[in-house]
Amino acid sequence: MKISNLKTLKDKALDLRRKTFLAFLEKGEAHLGGSFSMIEILITLFEIILKKNDKFILSKSHSSFPYCILLNEKGFKNEITTHLEIDEKNGINCTTGSLGHGLPIATGMAFARKIKNEIKNNVYVIISDGECQEGTTWESLLIASKHKLKNLKIIVDYNKIQALSKLKDALPLENLVKKFKAFNCNTVEVKNGHSFKSIINGFNKKFENDSPTVFIFHTIKGKGIKKFENDPVWHARKLEGKEIFIGKKYLGIK
Repeated sequence: MKISNLKTLKDKALDLRRKTFLAFLEKGEAHLGGSFSMIEILITLFEIILKKNDKFILSKSHSSFPYCILLNEKGFKNEITTHLEIDEKNGINCTTGSLGHGLPIATGMAFARKIKNEIKNNVYVIISDGECQEGTTWESLLIASKHKLKNLKIIVDYNKIQALSKLKDALPLENLVKKFKAFNCNTVEVKNGHSFKSIINGFNKKFENDSPTVFIFHTIKGKGIKKFENDPVWHARKLEGKEIFIGKKYLGIK
């Protein structure tokens, strides 16, 4: 990819972080950490990867602000809100909120497309690393593997923080690559989930078999506001006082 194109993507990422931050202030709520950790992944999907008949599901729906903003910029009409209600004509392909639901629905969509011989149309779903503690995640993978759903693309936002604690302190999720491979999934691990070049290279990796593919992106919760990064408190916290000034300073908002 050309450097000029990378610069455009980086500018889009900064712009989306700024708009998301301002939306947090306007709405009086903020799931800042998980929203900011997936910005580059989200932009790569919608600017480069997703094709006309592909489906996308945001399972980690507490991070829905940047997704809604991105959709609205593409001509859809969505209320910017936390947790999403199905509205297919406006780009929301299923209701999500309770963790562990998006992947089972995506698996069903991918299976339906295979039955209808629409296997070239992919179904992408972003899940949180915390969702990898849900039984429905692994049940879905058993089904996807059994039925050879090569059109199912699972994206793990691996920021290593869930709610108000770090994964290692709550319920460790190590060796995710081995875990997904044990369920017969193709697995791509990207060490820098904020590098557009690395993200694009990860998505472009091809496999010759009929297994579902899992993309594990190592990310930083709260990426873009240095003082907020890797701090579990920013999973869900209203921005107030000095924190607003700090956020605007790092994002270059005047």
